[in-house]
Amino acid sequence: MTPITPLLQDAQQAAATVRRLSAEQKTALLNQLADTLTAHTADIIAENQKDLDRMPESDPKYDRLKLTEARIADLSKSLRDVAVLPDPTGEVILERTIEQGLKLKKIAVPLGVVGVIYESRPNVTVDVASLCLRSGNACVLKGGKEADFSNRYLVSLIQRVLEEFGVPKAAVSLLPPDRAVVNELLTATRYVDIIIPRGSESLIQFVRKNSLVPTIETGAGVCHAYIEQSADLQKAANIVVNARVSRPSVCNSLDCVLVDETIADTFLPMLTADFTKWNVEIFADEPSYAIFEKAGYKKLQHASPDDFGREFLDYKCAVKVVSGLDEALSHIQTYSSRHSEAIVSQNQSLVDQFLAEVDAAAVYANASTRFTDGGVFGLGAEIGISTQKLHARGPFALEKLVTEKWIVVGDGQVRW
Repeated sequence: MTPITPLLQDAQQAAATVRRLSAEQKTALLNQLADTLTAHTADIIAENQKDLDRMPESDPKYDRLKLTEARIADLSKSLRDVAVLPDPTGEVILERTIEQGLKLKKIAVPLGVVGVIYESRPNVTVDVASLCLRSGNACVLKGGKEADFSNRYLVSLIQRVLEEFGVPKAAVSLLPPDRAVVNELLTATRYVDIIIPRGSESLIQFVRKNSLVPTIETGAGVCHAYIEQSADLQKAANIVVNARVSRPSVCNSLDCVLVDETIADTFLPMLTADFTKWNVEIFADEPSYAIFEKAGYKKLQHASPDDFGREFLDYKCAVKVVSGLDEALSHIQTYSSRHSEAIVSQNQSLVDQFLAEVDAAAVYANASTRFTDGGVFGLGAEIGISTQKLHARGPFALEKLVTEKWIVVGDGQVRW
């Protein structure tokens, strides 16, 4: 394997050029990239098809991997959305003159070189590049082998636009897909300023345990919806079905339904028609199993303890009957990945308690967890959903790709 250190050195050098770009230049660059993606839609789809041909359609990652005309149009739109966001660099966070006459200023500055490790999601390639360039950073991308054709072609288009604007290609660098390069990236403290893993729980845990470079975790999404006894049951059913089936392979999709025991007999059969349509496999605790069995639901399994706290990423869902809000809160506390959690209820005091007590990056009342997304939240795009608490939490986007620098101006002051 060829060492990647020279590539990382080039990225670090390129970061200096990106830092010097004006806000107007970065806006123009991203708009040009949006035009380039649109103009090469057919070629992107052709390269993406080479990746799809190597993966069975039954694989839960297939949908993540697939690029369509509509998805490429969405990527172009997200580039334009990021292009018009306020430039986060140079913002004056604090300014004062201290007793000794020194003038202090704390400003926002780019992180430098951002390393991102991700799996079969070629859209991440474009999202990360746009956010890093807009915030004045270079990025080093380590995509998975499943998306290698797609990633290589997308990066070639990005680098073509960079060169048009006088920016070194290394400002957006793609590492070989081999897993062997990961260890070298994780220990490149001299050249890489931060590592962001995006993908499976095993990938995230590996990076956490082995990285010497500071890490921001974008975690797995084990998401719950608690259907409280006062809920509008038709709204609740629509929310549950949407959160589970609209895009089952993404991290904000629903993995577990918690339903109050007083409404379980009425509510759970309301899910069967849509769940049957979408061929959803249910992993049910004993009370819910009996209800689904009586309703004639076919794809039904007895839940094991491991089925709770499991991110399915597929047309599968765990269901549990609970005695009330306290049991629901306890279950979520035990099994949540602290990504997105929801309550469906018309009892405002219980809603307020749920919103206050649930420890997650996004907490919903009477809405689908599927809305946890940087673009939807008005952030233009995202690198991922951070489930940790330091530096960034929730959709990790433009405003979190900066750090701080103190500027101190004096007139000969010394301190003994």
